[in-house]
Amino acid sequence: MSKTALLFAGQGAQTVGMGKDLAEAFPTARAWFDRANEALGYDLTSVCFQGPEAELTNTGNAQPGIFLVSWVTLELLRERLPALHFDATAGLSLGEFTALSAAEALDFAAGLRLVRQRGRFMQEACETTKGGMAAVLGLDEAPTREVCAAAGVELANLNCPGQLVISGAADKIATACDLAKARGAKRAVALPVAGAYHSALMAGAQPKLRAELAATRISAPTVPVISNVTAQPHGTPAEIADLLVAQVTSSVRWEQSMRFLLAQGFTRFIELGPGKALSGFMKRIEPSVQMLNVGDVASLEATVQALTAG
Repeated sequence: MSKTALLFAGQGAQTVGMGKDLAEAFPTARAWFDRANEALGYDLTSVCFQGPEAELTNTGNAQPGIFLVSWVTLELLRERLPALHFDATAGLSLGEFTALSAAEALDFAAGLRLVRQRGRFMQEACETTKGGMAAVLGLDEAPTREVCAAAGVELANLNCPGQLVISGAADKIATACDLAKARGAKRAVALPVAGAYHSALMAGAQPKLRAELAATRISAPTVPVISNVTAQPHGTPAEIADLLVAQVTSSVRWEQSMRFLLAQGFTRFIELGPGKALSGFMKRIEPSVQMLNVGDVASLEATVQALTAG
């Protein structure tokens, strides 16, 4: 019997209009959007559906927006396939909170409020530091780490073979890009982000997030949830909270997380939420597995059909 993992999108996947066709097609989806507005006390739904893009891209909106659309896609898949079974979950950065909610470690409202606050805290850290990020393509991890050390920046994301992301002070990122190209990177390009995520420049967000987590009920997950920090399954609720705080300044070890699941015999992965970045990463990590995604009505129907066919 094949083992299935659910994968949840991270920041950067947001697009104006995300989730709109799902809410128009399915009353269940509309109800979840309404619940989210009530839980947060503002109209997140209209930001997702109508933007403007600058408002949606704000970290304080992008994070709960992606969490919400990802949750809605999971609930619609469950509605269409009541016997849906999955054996593990994982999420990229903020997607780890969605993965924990899917595994019942956090309830929906708690997860949504946490990522809203996390987004706000990270936005505040961005505004007090002059940070940036860049994608480094076609350079292995070891020389990229050497580039980071030479430029004084950090390795933020290890997404898949040939795609790494670096993070740090904006002027140092420019230097690191030049060094990476000199070392043989195919491309090293600055990313349109508000700050230096997954670097020491985000440390100001950590005590605030720790306080929010301390006031939140966290349960033991019903299935393994892979931590971005360790690329291993989460442990106790207290350990989950510690790792979620550490994750703010730590590298996202996505490729290693996927290789852990592959080594455990997982052969089917379902990406839930806007965009298809995680599907693209998996094609570079292990193209032989079954990779499905749900982000809108068309992809929901295609995934239901694929899962029904076995």
